[in-house]
Amino acid sequence: MAADTRAKAVTLDLRRRLLSSSCRLFFPEDPVKIIRGQGQYLYDEQGREYLDCINNVAHVGHCHPTVVQAAHEQNLVLNTNSRYLHDNIVDYAQRLSETLPEQLSVFYFLNSGSEANDLALRLARQYTGHQDVVVLDHAYHGHLSSLIDISPYKFRNLGGQKEWVHVAPLPDTYRGPYREDHPNPAEAYANEVKHVISSAQEKGRKIAAFFAESLPSVSGQIIPPAGYFSQVAEHIRRAGGLFVADEIQVGFGRIGKHFWAFQLEGEDFVPDIVTMGKSIGNGHPVACMATTQAVSRAFEATGVEYFNTFGGNPVSCAVGLAVLDVLKTEQLQAHATNVGSFLLEHLSQQKAKHPIIGDVRLKENYILLSTDGPGRNILKFKPPMCFSVDNAQHVVAKLDDILTDMEEKVRSCETLRIKHPPGKPDLAPPPPADPQHFNLYLLD
Repeated sequence: MAADTRAKAVTLDLRRRLLSSSCRLFFPEDPVKIIRGQGQYLYDEQGREYLDCINNVAHVGHCHPTVVQAAHEQNLVLNTNSRYLHDNIVDYAQRLSETLPEQLSVFYFLNSGSEANDLALRLARQYTGHQDVVVLDHAYHGHLSSLIDISPYKFRNLGGQKEWVHVAPLPDTYRGPYREDHPNPAEAYANEVKHVISSAQEKGRKIAAFFAESLPSVSGQIIPPAGYFSQVAEHIRRAGGLFVADEIQVGFGRIGKHFWAFQLEGEDFVPDIVTMGKSIGNGHPVACMATTQAVSRAFEATGVEYFNTFGGNPVSCAVGLAVLDVLKTEQLQAHATNVGSFLLEHLSQQKAKHPIIGDVRLKENYILLSTDGPGRNILKFKPPMCFSVDNAQHVVAKLDDILTDMEEKVRSCETLRIKHPPGKPDLAPPPPADPQHFNLYLLD
C-alpha cells in the first residue's frame, strides 16, 4: 500500500530506471498513474475518475465483487498445480463446452492467450504433419517467439517473414481491394487465401494451419464479409491444414449477438481449434484452448505429456467459473448488444455531421481510448462489458466536442494564404484530410 502514496513523478522515475523502455505506457508523454478500479472506471492517485474504454481484459468490470470473492475463497482453501484431481477444472471445462459447438470438446488450460496460440500451433503441426502457416496481413497472435513469427504486425519490424509463413490480404471491405460494392467480397478474399496456398504448394510447402482472429483486432477492427471464413476453411482443409479461430480479444459474449465471434459465420461453421485469453479471467492470468477429439488424439499419440504448472489451477478455474456466472446473471451479452447498437447509431450520426475526422485523443476528457490498425487511425472501443448507455452517450458527446473544435481550427487555417512576390500565385494550405481516413469501430 505504500506505493499508493508515492508521488507520480517518483513512480515514473523508478519505472524508467528499472523497466525496459520497450515496456511502453499508455499516454507516454503524460502517463496516468492508476491505483484503483471499479466497474468501467479507473481512478488515479488524485482520485480522478476515468471512463475505461480500453480494458477488454476486465471483461465484466474491474474488481467485480463476485470474481474477487471466488478467487479469495478458493485461495483460502487450495491453489496448486493441475496434476491433482480437482472439481474446478472439470466444472469449468464442462461450462465452456456448453458455449461451443459439440465438436470442440477437448480443453487445455494455460496462463495466457500467447500460450494458447503457441499450443494451437503445436497441435496443428502434429495433427497435419505440416509446418507452414497462413495468416492475415497486420495480424498479431502473441508475444512468444513462435507467435511473433506468424504476426506480420510484429515480424515486419524484426527479422522479417519466415519462409514457412504465408500472408493473405485482410478481408477489409472498407479499404481493401474488394469493397462493399463488390458482387462477392467474401469469395474474392477467400480466393486470395486459395492463391496464397497454391503459391506455397508450388514451392513444395505444406500448410498446417490458418490463424485468424475472428474479428481482426490489431489489424483495425475488421469485420470480414459473411461467408469468408467458411470458404477459407474449405481451402485450408483441402490443403491438409486446420482452421484456428483466435478469440482472445473478441470472445465471451463481447460481440453481443453471439458468445463467440466466429459464430457470426453461421451455425454450421466450426473451427478446428479455438483459443481464449484476456477476458476469460477478468484480469486473472488464465487462458484456454479448445479442439476436437481427433486433433487432441494426434497430439496425445506422441507420448509426450502436456504439462502447464498452473494452467487450470483451482483458483484460476474458480475465477473463470465466476466470470461465466456474472455474464449470465447480469445478462451482459444482451447488454453488449443494446449498448453497442446505441453507440453505433450515435457514432454514425457523428460521421454524417463531421466532414473531417482526424487523430482524436480523449485522455484530457478523462476517457481512456486506444487506436489500432496499420495506420494507427482506428479508434478502438473495448470497454468492460458493464459499459453503459450513459457512458456511450458521454463518449459520443466528448467526441462531438473534439471534432467540432478540430473542424473550426481547420476552417481557420483555410483562410490563411502565404503571400508571394507579384506574378506568383498565393499558396493555400493543403486541403482538409479525406473525410474517410479515420474510422470509428466498436468492439463492445
